[in-house]
Amino acid sequence: MRCYTEGKDRELTEVRCNRCGRNLTVEKGILKEGCVHVDYDFGYFSSRDGICHRFDLCEECYEEIIQAFVLPVTEEESTELL
Repeated sequence: MRCYTEGKDRELTEVRCNRCGRNLTVEKGILKEGCVHVDYDFGYFSSRDGICHRFDLCEECYEEIIQAFVLPVTEEESTELL
């Protein structure tokens, strides 16, 4: 869950893991630790057609979730970090 300041110059003020509720480190509007952010619009043929889900997961919760996958996550090295 992300919180921002009001107004035209919105700044990130808080990020909390939607699974465990932990506050992640945010300094001067910049998230300072790993976080998986999901922003997904469900489309046609979904039971959630037209609904958007947004949430954040800390790295620890993300690791716990992917350990339960039957098929492993595909990994590749990134040469450019944003």
